[in-house]
This record gives sequence, C-alpha cells and structure tokens, in this order.
Amino acid sequence: MDRIDIHVEARQFCALDAAGRSLIKVAMTQMGLSTRAYHRVHKLARTIADLAGEEGIQAAHLAEALQYRRRQGE
Repeated sequence: MDRIDIHVEARQFCALDAAGRSLIKVAMTQMGLSTRAYHRVHKLARTIADLAGEEGIQAAHLAEALQYRRRQGE
C-alpha cells in the first residue's frame, strides 16, 4: 500500500501542464525521441524545476532540458 501512495504522489508532482505536454509532443515528433529519451528529458526537466525552486515542471524547464539533448549526427 505504501508503494502505491508514493507512486500517486510522484505522478502528481511530476505532471506536465498543457503547454508542457504540447511542447514534448512536438519535440518527440521533430526530434524523433524514443520513450526512453522522453523519460530522460522529463527527469532532467524535473531537476531543472527543482533547482529553480518550482513545484511543477513548466514548459520552460522542458525547453531547457530539450536543448541539452544532442542532435542526431553530431
């Protein structure tokens, strides 16, 4: 039961707003991100939000996380 409570709390803490969901959908399509890459970007955006002292992940945090991704062919 404790694991379920922690899981639900973590999902709410890491949820994306509408702008963030839109941004990540566009990025996945244009950059060809895999599901694994999506989760890595999401974790990095959460870290950026933590460093900024924000409770939620904002589109700006996702944008910053995405810019750290290497582009294919580099």
